[in-house]
Amino acid sequence: MNDSSTCNDNNINNYKIIRLKHKSNLHSSEIKAIDYINKFFNQDNFYIEVNPGSVKIYLKKLDMKKLGRLIKEINDTSPFLLKIYRTIKNIKSYVIENNKRVYVDYNREKKVKNRKKKERNRQKYFYARNHNFNVINQPLPEKYINKIICGDSEQILKEIPDNSIDLILTSPPYNFGLDYKDSRDGYYWKSYFSKLFSIFKECIRILKYGGRIIINVQPLFSDYIPTHHLISNFFIKNKMIWKGEILWEKNNYNCKYTAWGSWKSPSSPYLKYTWEFLEIFAKGSLKKKGDKKNIDITGEEFKEWVSARWSIAPVRNMKKYQHPAVFPEELVYRVLKLFSYKGDVILDPFNGTGTTTAVAHRLKRNYLGIDISPDYCNTARGRLNP
Repeated sequence: MNDSSTCNDNNINNYKIIRLKHKSNLHSSEIKAIDYINKFFNQDNFYIEVNPGSVKIYLKKLDMKKLGRLIKEINDTSPFLLKIYRTIKNIKSYVIENNKRVYVDYNREKKVKNRKKKERNRQKYFYARNHNFNVINQPLPEKYINKIICGDSEQILKEIPDNSIDLILTSPPYNFGLDYKDSRDGYYWKSYFSKLFSIFKECIRILKYGGRIIINVQPLFSDYIPTHHLISNFFIKNKMIWKGEILWEKNNYNCKYTAWGSWKSPSSPYLKYTWEFLEIFAKGSLKKKGDKKNIDITGEEFKEWVSARWSIAPVRNMKKYQHPAVFPEELVYRVLKLFSYKGDVILDPFNGTGTTTAVAHRLKRNYLGIDISPDYCNTARGRLNP
């Protein structure tokens, strides 16, 4: 806002109200444009009131993208209309909910008496207590820093020292029967989990105290195997703290609802899902220590991404990488900025064509990628210096 503007931060009638002064009466075209905008929003959430010498903006919830589209549609170059938009856009106190900015009561919590005492009585993450984790972290040997290594992850990880990796982000093969190079995908489930958990045990060992493991997984619903729950149970049994779960909404609605299961019958309806999961675990402590100078997430990003449903389109050009299940760079970008510092060591033990390592490199993290396919490893190396 400029010097002629004043902002009233009081919530009146459950709104956040902003008053903008104007030096002369608004032009009739500006008033019509504001009336036009108001028609497209529920006044319980947002509207603009025109008064002599000023306008009042009533804010509760607002889709900023929709407001921006309407102003472009009007094609109004009025400085005052643009000032309204910029003033709203520059408000920093809000949360994102269903793609709308929520400005009122988003941080109101129910008051719980003796909260700390009750937390102690409940023993939060009781399942992860009495662990035997070493609290002393150590640097990763130079020969593993910023490398793509081709081979069996289980064997390679055995050579890596304890407590030397800051964050592990990976998406293991889903066991769907996809066509990966140099490896099968469609094992007997017990064999699949046996191998997977052997690798994850090594991951826990080499993870730093306070480090995070983040697993992107999609259960095979047609086999009725809740992979995300089985993986979570494994980490919980191994004393890792479940830090949370992110739903990666892929917005993939090209589902044939009758391909499996009963049609219009409770006999055996088949449930379809448009999302995948990111299961997040911490070793020993929920808090990860780091230098504040190495934080690179913005306030806007933080507020948007802690809302644990991320709408990110899946990769469409997988033929480019000759890989059937590449996850998008945006997914890795958000994970690394939200859960790691610049200079941290990022590991992907199922690195595939190198999305994790490429984004880590770009964000000034150190990386280590491991994959069994020589072709995929070569692709991953090529993505580091495109």
